[in-house]
Amino acid sequence: MKKGDSSKKFASFKKNHAGGVGKSVRISCFVLEIFGAMRACRAAFSLYGRCRLLHTTRAANSLVIYLRPKENLKLQGSRNMSSQLIDQLDKVDPEIDDLIKKEKSRQLRGLEMIASENFTSLAVIQCLGSCLTNKYSEGYPGQRYYGGNEYIDEIELLCQKRALEVYGLDPAEWGVNVQPYSGSPANFEVYAAVVEPHGRIMGLDLPDGGHLTHGFFTVKKKISATSIFFESMPYKSDPTTGLIDYDMLAKTANLFKPRLIIAGISCYPRHLDYERFRKIANSVGAYLMADMAHVSGLVAAKMAPSPFEYCDIVTSTTHKTLRGPRSGIIFYRKGIRSTDAKGKSIMYDLEERVKQTVFPGLQGGPHNNVIAGVAVALKLAARPEFYDYQRQVVSNARTLAKELVARGYKVVTGGTDNHIVWVDLRPKGLNGANAERILELISIACNKNTVPGDKSALNPGGVRLGTPALTTRGLKDNDMKQVAKFIDEGITIALEIKTANNGTLLKDTFNQEPFKSTILAKQQEVEAYASKFFMPGIPDM
Repeated sequence: MKKGDSSKKFASFKKNHAGGVGKSVRISCFVLEIFGAMRACRAAFSLYGRCRLLHTTRAANSLVIYLRPKENLKLQGSRNMSSQLIDQLDKVDPEIDDLIKKEKSRQLRGLEMIASENFTSLAVIQCLGSCLTNKYSEGYPGQRYYGGNEYIDEIELLCQKRALEVYGLDPAEWGVNVQPYSGSPANFEVYAAVVEPHGRIMGLDLPDGGHLTHGFFTVKKKISATSIFFESMPYKSDPTTGLIDYDMLAKTANLFKPRLIIAGISCYPRHLDYERFRKIANSVGAYLMADMAHVSGLVAAKMAPSPFEYCDIVTSTTHKTLRGPRSGIIFYRKGIRSTDAKGKSIMYDLEERVKQTVFPGLQGGPHNNVIAGVAVALKLAARPEFYDYQRQVVSNARTLAKELVARGYKVVTGGTDNHIVWVDLRPKGLNGANAERILELISIACNKNTVPGDKSALNPGGVRLGTPALTTRGLKDNDMKQVAKFIDEGITIALEIKTANNGTLLKDTFNQEPFKSTILAKQQEVEAYASKFFMPGIPDM
């Protein structure tokens, strides 16, 4: 091209399109290559004043830009940069895209029975992948350390409002913080807020169905950070029944004098007696905190007792039975806590403590895309369909437990009140790790789990099974009978391999013939069954 030709071409372009407000402007890639993406776009946009880029489409030889006049516009820096920002994942990073698709396929083809997992809705996933992930917003609504948070404030306030409403809480009596990144940080933030360093807490012991964050430690090591920074004393279950020993809890609390008692579970299949917990806490002047991470969806649907009547603080995750994104939430009481000997009211001061501990104490900017997802999940939890779902979750768990007992398995506590089926495999002669492995090989995902009396979390005596994810996919009671059959067949294969190998069962032995073929055949049978059911979310993602 001769010198000056480019100016003539653009003058011609200007003449032909000067009156075309709102029209589609086709700019050839040849022109873009001459002027550069920035120069060509700026020149085109100057025809219409302040314009907004509405949409771009790529053809073989051209780039089509759609313009609307008199609206704000952010220009793309260059063709190379725009390619990085607008290309799909399969083009930008085929490796990650392939792994995500493989994981989606695994979830679709298998039976997800990990009690702490669920399949969230498409609407929640859309929040997680939205523009909200771009915004930084340290602080709280109306008190941010950054500008541009007017809509972020509205989202967080709406999430708080829905959280209180779904559990029927009076805003004058309860407050809620929706910024914790997940359940474990939420728990630690509560401890930091109400228990002084090296203050005393009591939680259900891990082998008895408690959670790591409730203060777990062993003789040799303090496992949880909770047991490192605070003094932890576990309470236990009855070794015969597997039920929490409330009498022993009361005696231990009277001796230990904890600042905080935790009523919470990770693998306990029975309802908690919050009224009894409250009496014990009152007897020693302790705060009572409920960790309802596993049962928050059941509580919302009134399928499990509510902790709010008796507790000072309630924490939860939002991705288990509540079926939202992976996040955490803290509810705290407001108003009068008690009265002193002179009749003077002693007020709760938990709101400021919790807020200060979450931010700036232990976190920075909240994950706004996740908070939006929590808000959506809470809205869905208020619908009648959610109540039906939770009823089916419990019914499925009870059917599964009953079927396993009928097949000769020991279910801890003899059954379940919630979504958890806790299986003790020691009478079968198989540990939880090997059971988890064989079930994984036949496309049933569960987790090895300690049972009462266990000494090692790495080599436990049982497995934990859950029904929320399968229920989301539409499995009902009759399906649970088939699932129990699949589980039994998998365990039987593992026991046969163990017998054939003189009582030993190593990881590599699962790959030996003739058992390898048997496992593959069972895997194909399970996958054919599981693949029939609905899967929420984005296809292939």
